[in-house]
Amino acid sequence: MSPVTEPLLGPKRQRELLNYIRAYGTGSVNEMARLLGVSTSTVRRDLNELQERGLIERVHGGAAPLTDDVEPLRPLREVAYADEKRRIGQAAVAHVVDHSTVLILGGTTTEAMLPFLGSVRGLTVLTNSLMVVNRLAQYSEIEIIVLGGLLRRQEMSLLGHLTIAGLDEFGIDQVFSGAFGIDPEIGVTGTNLGETQTDRSLASSARELVMLADRSKLTQRGPARLVPTSAIGTLIVDDEADAAILDNFRAAGVNVETC
Repeated sequence: MSPVTEPLLGPKRQRELLNYIRAYGTGSVNEMARLLGVSTSTVRRDLNELQERGLIERVHGGAAPLTDDVEPLRPLREVAYADEKRRIGQAAVAHVVDHSTVLILGGTTTEAMLPFLGSVRGLTVLTNSLMVVNRLAQYSEIEIIVLGGLLRRQEMSLLGHLTIAGLDEFGIDQVFSGAFGIDPEIGVTGTNLGETQTDRSLASSARELVMLADRSKLTQRGPARLVPTSAIGTLIVDDEADAAILDNFRAAGVNVETC
């Protein structure tokens, strides 16, 4: 999916701005203008109106969320860093071994792996994401196992004690996961406190955790700590990520791969 080519009308445009800011925890004027196909002055005007309504806080160069009222939606997350995510997804598949069993969690970055998985022989994929299931269904040679649970409609993912219980039935070689934030000191963080236990169990269900992240994920933290940095085996990130941050991950024992 590419950035919006037809500018959105005011109310919908402001809704998308709210979704973006809520999803990423911040938003730059230049990036949001590019994604929405409007001028930076239009974005600034919208942000000022949203601030007047008490929904965001204007910060230097952009905005930050003020409340948790707006749920993050997928469309703007799909177009943000789309080229970087494609490269990250392709690089991640190079880590998948023939005849292995992997767990792929939902998310726009991990889903970038899916078009490249057809080259892996004898692969079994576990997932709690119906988006992953839908996109892998075309590959008849890939065995797909869906972990059950309570449906989170917004992300089309399954979670809860049924999801966690299903993990005990399988020997999983690798977990491929994205995250809201990845920090060399704190580790992997998320924003939804209600999903913390499910996310922790999924991320810890194999001997190797491979994290996929565009550079924006290395500069933000969510309130929920999912796994420590020591649990990350490999971090795959785009080559414009801050070199000093990547060095801190390496110093913490993480194998860092840029692409």
